[in-house]
Amino acid sequence: MKKILYTNFDGIDDILASMLDDTNKTRKKTDDEFSNNTKNLIKKAINRKTLYTFWSKAAGEKFGKISYPYGMAPKYTMIIACKNATVAQELLLRKHEILTNLTPYTKSLKMTVKDLRFDPKKWDKEYVSENN
Repeated sequence: MKKILYTNFDGIDDILASMLDDTNKTRKKTDDEFSNNTKNLIKKAINRKTLYTFWSKAAGEKFGKISYPYGMAPKYTMIIACKNATVAQELLLRKHEILTNLTPYTKSLKMTVKDLRFDPKKWDKEYVSENN
């Protein structure tokens, strides 16, 4: 059996952006086929991913290497994966400063983040090695 190696993957950002472009320009699908709700969910996912790329700038270079945004929770809470409990505690002490640093990015993306939750259980070494 012949092995097939895949090396040139498109990122989720690229795929979603091309879907939006195709929908708007090439395919001209009706609203029934590709509802506004779906478009909004895709835009929301792209905005979140974009906001996550600014985490290192908001948290600082030092903490940007040992933490990363994991996801969003209800009530505009961003969940942050931390390397260990000590990092989570340090970030908790700096939460107000980090939220202040995130404000320009959230405003430009028309998003709201009111709180941060730091969780060392969400830490994934493979995610960090892939994205650094």
